[in-house]
Amino acid sequence: MTQSFTRRSFLISATATAGGMAIGTVPALAATVADDPWAGAAENTEFTPWLAIEPSGEIVVRVTSPDFGNGVLTQVPLTMNEELHGDWAMIRAEFADTNRNFREDLVYSSVEGSTTYFSGRSTATKPTELLLQVGASARERLKAAAAQSWDVPVAEISAENSILTHGPTGRTLSYGEVAEAAAQIQLEVEPTPKPRSEWRVLGKVSTGKLQDPKIVNGSLNYGIDVQLEGKVYAALKQSPVHGAKLKSFDKSAVMGMPGVLDVVVVDPDEPRPDALAPPPFPLLYSAAQAAVAVIAEHYWQARTALEALPVEWEDGYNARWTSNDMIRDSALAAIQSDGEVISPVGRPVEDPDDTALKAIETAETQVEFDFFTPYADQAQMEPLNGTAMVSADRVDVWMPTQHTELAHIVAAQESGRSLEEVHIHQTFIGGAFGRRYFSDDTRMVVAVAKAFPGRPVHTIWSREENATQGRYRPMTAIKMKAGLSKDGTPTGLLSRFSGFAHQPFSLADTPYQMGGGIPAQRVEKNEIPIYMLVGAYRGPWYNVNAFAVESFMDELAHAAKADPLDYRLNLLKSWPDKGWEKLLTTLAERAEWGKELPEGQAMGLAICNFEAYGRPFHGSSAAAVARIELSKDGALKVLQLDVGVDVGTILNADAVRTQIQGGTIFGLNMALNEEVAIENGRVISDNFDSYPMVRMADIPTDIRVHLDATSGHERMGAIGEAPVGPIAPAIANAIRKITGKRITSLPFRNEDLSWSS
Repeated sequence: MTQSFTRRSFLISATATAGGMAIGTVPALAATVADDPWAGAAENTEFTPWLAIEPSGEIVVRVTSPDFGNGVLTQVPLTMNEELHGDWAMIRAEFADTNRNFREDLVYSSVEGSTTYFSGRSTATKPTELLLQVGASARERLKAAAAQSWDVPVAEISAENSILTHGPTGRTLSYGEVAEAAAQIQLEVEPTPKPRSEWRVLGKVSTGKLQDPKIVNGSLNYGIDVQLEGKVYAALKQSPVHGAKLKSFDKSAVMGMPGVLDVVVVDPDEPRPDALAPPPFPLLYSAAQAAVAVIAEHYWQARTALEALPVEWEDGYNARWTSNDMIRDSALAAIQSDGEVISPVGRPVEDPDDTALKAIETAETQVEFDFFTPYADQAQMEPLNGTAMVSADRVDVWMPTQHTELAHIVAAQESGRSLEEVHIHQTFIGGAFGRRYFSDDTRMVVAVAKAFPGRPVHTIWSREENATQGRYRPMTAIKMKAGLSKDGTPTGLLSRFSGFAHQPFSLADTPYQMGGGIPAQRVEKNEIPIYMLVGAYRGPWYNVNAFAVESFMDELAHAAKADPLDYRLNLLKSWPDKGWEKLLTTLAERAEWGKELPEGQAMGLAICNFEAYGRPFHGSSAAAVARIELSKDGALKVLQLDVGVDVGTILNADAVRTQIQGGTIFGLNMALNEEVAIENGRVISDNFDSYPMVRMADIPTDIRVHLDATSGHERMGAIGEAPVGPIAPAIANAIRKITGKRITSLPFRNEDLSWSS
């Protein structure tokens, strides 16, 4: 459910709460007791949904989205403070309570539907208009309260840095001093937030994260840090082959070991209540896997006993996939046959008369390449974990989840309790990248805890368990085939893939096609029967497609005997969103595209978009120019990366720059290293020694982020995923210039990059 927000429909509520002021967008309830998300059993005052000002002057902003380093807990207060004019040092952010959300008729999630409590794509701005309105309305009530106190016209009152000043006399009051009186003010008309051209903070002020001091001194609480009275620990083992079943185990073999309290089973076939929420909540992806867990007083007692526990599994269908080579060969074989013609988002099925195929077959030149990307793991620093306590009258879950509302629904479904009986305590997150979105980890935590009710149970995935039970980026094979006219212009394009169902989105909806640069296109899919848990991975279909499409674009330019930059610009000339051209030309200029380089060095470029789905002025476009050095024996070194992202409007330059740098390194690691190793259906790359990651020495000393490459369009696009996409194809295109070989598979460490003059 999504609520359309306008100032006219903005209903403000101000309630005196413990002498302070609380302000929100729906009628406020009286103060109630809520569980502190850090201490569990502690009680504090609950405020109305979005903003509270305490008598002390402390400003409390409620934030719905979790924070895993993307700055949500800072950006939301920063956005609100654009209008509030509060003292930044007095602002505190708190995670919004999902239990209240359900008790009060979706008081939070009615604003933006299922994405309100989701944190991914680094979307820290939502809902911007509402936040600005709340800040403006609170400021005007505070000014009105001060004017009443002094019996002066409100026009003579200014508000700045949490101080209200009467201009003619110089008298001052703090926000906290008038908060209670402000709660009684009824404005005749709600104020209009200032236009963007008058913003004083957003886009002009960059600030460190509010939680940075706690990160530095080690006091910030992540899921792994939760401490509760009476807490016990569970070590978890799930079926090593995804989708397999538990055959047998011998509980008696470990029950006498030190500290062991119980051995419990999670049965995926156990009856569970029907889904408590409709799509787009992906409850299917949270389905339980067969598992056994040992519960003990301390974690290492539980883990030691788990390692000693005799367990047998029925491997099932997936065990037939003996190796990565078998999977790769099957995926590539699938795209050699005609597939099902599918349609891009929101448009009818393309090419009903085989127009694209005929255009390719009759073209002067045909260009065809097959691309392959393997399963890849998020490999987050903090392993999956969570704490749950199932009591007679309620369920409490302390969880480092990316989607608090979905975790709430899953916890209720797994425990068999009503939504009102479940309380999710959002913790900070030590790395996510999409792995913590689907709430399969929440389901497992609750499933283990409900078998041992009455005490908090902290379930922890070992590093090996975390690696082998991933929600991996889907393995994908893609065939790209195009026809070129005599002047090198594409006449038709075929994209055929085997893999994740979302693949057609950016295969068929790039501006090259949508802008008319490629007049006829066709998208097909062929599936292969493999059961591996897959999911988000900083835009899984996006970064996969970016590698295939942008590598292929360079091959089209090569066949047309054109410069890759000029070739792209020519195809984009009819595309109305000129942000693409600005990105390409800005980065090319800064990287000195076309300059003569020493032997063994070259530059490659790439550009792509996350979430536009074929629409101009949507999503986040990203481009990169990579300068590499490649020895003749194939040793690759990335010397320089020039990167830019067009998100439209930048609210916090430092935060955006940091996300681009992190996404760039993520994309570099994806290109160079990442591949999940599978043997007989089992993931055998179960730790960092067998799943290599970039080290500091592998990272270019010169990662240059060009924020001035953004267009300034009014949209505020996602920043987390976008910079990942162009890195691999930009490097691959540079390799092509040196070696003359097109690298069509990731990661590059598996490829022969040697060359001779």
